[in-house]
Amino acid sequence: MLPAQGSVKLAASDWQQGERPGEMIRSLVDDPRGYRTMLLKIAPGPLGVLHAHNEIEQIYVMDGDFFDDDESYGPGDFLLRMPGAMHRAGSKGGCTMFIVYAPLTKGSA
Repeated sequence: MLPAQGSVKLAASDWQQGERPGEMIRSLVDDPRGYRTMLLKIAPGPLGVLHAHNEIEQIYVMDGDFFDDDESYGPGDFLLRMPGAMHRAGSKGGCTMFIVYAPLTKGSA
């Protein structure tokens, strides 16, 4: 949950199994208003299922490699996807990413 004001230290949860085999998630923020922040580890594997998100998706690749239908990304690369952008993703050698989802609000676009 996001704080009403000011700042707060949020303890990270332990790594949890994700939806797909070889996917591990460490949740940092999971707010019911649509704000989510997490660390995601993915094992090497092909492109996943074609999908889109309702939120703005921000991905920072920390280590390893990550790819989608458009590009390949490596450590230090940042990817920004707007709501509704269809994509599939995978990794050749596995990777760790920092991911933030934020709802699109009036004045954001």
